[in-house]
Amino acid sequence: MSELTTERSDMWSSSFIFVLAAAGSAVGLGNIWKFPYIAGENGGGAFVLVYLICIAVIGVPVMISEIMLGKLGRASPIQSLLNLCKTHNKPAGWSAIGYMGVVTGFVILSFYAVIAGWVCYYVLRLFSGEFTGASAESVGSAFSEFLASPLQVTLFFTLFMVITIFFVARGVTRGLELCVRYSMPAVFVLLIVLIGYGVHTGGMAESAKFLFTPDFSSLNAQAVVIALGHAFFTLSLGMGAIMAYGAYVPQNVSVVQTTFTIAFLDTLLALMAGLAIFAIVFAEGLPPDSSVGLLFQTVPIAFGSLPGGAFFGGLFFLLVALAALTSAISISEPVVAYVSERIKATRAKIAIGVGVVCWLLGMGSVLSFNVWSDVKLFFDWTFFDVFDKVSQLVLLPLGGLLIALFVAWVLPSTIVNEELGLVTKQRQQAWRVIVGVVTPLAVLVVFVVELAREIFGF
Repeated sequence: MSELTTERSDMWSSSFIFVLAAAGSAVGLGNIWKFPYIAGENGGGAFVLVYLICIAVIGVPVMISEIMLGKLGRASPIQSLLNLCKTHNKPAGWSAIGYMGVVTGFVILSFYAVIAGWVCYYVLRLFSGEFTGASAESVGSAFSEFLASPLQVTLFFTLFMVITIFFVARGVTRGLELCVRYSMPAVFVLLIVLIGYGVHTGGMAESAKFLFTPDFSSLNAQAVVIALGHAFFTLSLGMGAIMAYGAYVPQNVSVVQTTFTIAFLDTLLALMAGLAIFAIVFAEGLPPDSSVGLLFQTVPIAFGSLPGGAFFGGLFFLLVALAALTSAISISEPVVAYVSERIKATRAKIAIGVGVVCWLLGMGSVLSFNVWSDVKLFFDWTFFDVFDKVSQLVLLPLGGLLIALFVAWVLPSTIVNEELGLVTKQRQQAWRVIVGVVTPLAVLVVFVVELAREIFGF
């Protein structure tokens, strides 16, 4: 076992809490906002089946690798990679994986928090009953008017950032644990309530049929690539968050078992969210392929037309806000952990400083939807588009690709085999093939195809 694998003072109190924290990192807007609409755009059941296969082939191996690196390195992603390279006499250049993850997470947080601020705003709007009986035109114009107001968008973006930094500043046990201990169970309870509401509306049978009955005639190569990409992104991989959380894992926790549990919970929540959303959408005869407008336009219309829709719609957006919060906290952790290792200051001061810089960066995304909407940087992208697309299309897949290659071909196999309990030659060889060949090739396909499609329109 690596000499680096030691206990820290700031550890998760139990393996259960770590599972909740990592699941909270994975569960976010990607599950509740993006998964339902991309499933709707790509035919439902066939897409879901491909997505589940991709979770197993790409998501699980990379997550195992990230958690293991954090557990072995016992530091921030950057320092963990430096520690491992030094201990095992490997080129220090591999620490670029850690730098890339920290930078990626910081960039993502700056615009992720902006969208989460929209969700917070909609919690109030739904509970107020504003959309009760509203037409599609009025709901659409309400969303457009909100985005056009830099003051309102900034206010809710700031609110979300303040809540996020509050929990991050309090540390592992008093902050991160406190949040996930209550928010994650609340997410699942709210989803169960909303699924029950979906059953009551009469749209659940159609929703289940749409999600779980494969129709391969509606599946094409582009849908497979999208499923592959989303399976990778939904687990918060490649941005340092899972590696940072892995540094706080108690020594007796099984990396493999906990990873499968996390992946199961993340996938279960995505499917539950899809069931709940489509049941309500189908009950009102609305289209399931409403693209990014599904959450902020189609869903409010559906709730506004149903009995008790104001209350249950408010609960739904509260659920999305809680899921976004647990993800935002995890994305913040790598950069806060790294700065804490470099600067002699309290964690609270460092968290606030990181939060302020991230807020300033996020203002570029806020203004992209109003004052700076006509400002294009390159490829006709706004400030928001640049941060979104560069992180999603370049930084995340490259980070995941390098993590897989490092674990499979650079880190000594004896260390990996011992940490993961790979006692037979067959298991050791299977692991190396999956992580060292299959996963990198799959990520590379996503990277090349998505980049070509976005830039060149292929």
